[in-house]
Amino acid sequence: MPSITSFETMAMLELPQDEREMLGKCIEALADSFTKLEHIEAEGVEPLVTVLDIHNILREDRSEKLLTRAEILSNAPEQCDGYFQVPGTLE
Repeated sequence: MPSITSFETMAMLELPQDEREMLGKCIEALADSFTKLEHIEAEGVEPLVTVLDIHNILREDRSEKLLTRAEILSNAPEQCDGYFQVPGTLE
């Protein structure tokens, strides 16, 4: 584990002694937690997306053509060559 002095050098920080000590303790605690994780046996464990016991209920993904182009354009106030015609916005 690198000492707090090497972390200061890498980050080029100039901190008061009390902040150095606090930062050093935080970094050591973080490094210890990663060390503990390295020893956990996770072989064959399915990864979790969420820890909550919820499941999405999804419908089958299928394509349906609900309206024809003519049916959609029949409601348009103006149309031209099979497309909606709208007033120009640029002059």
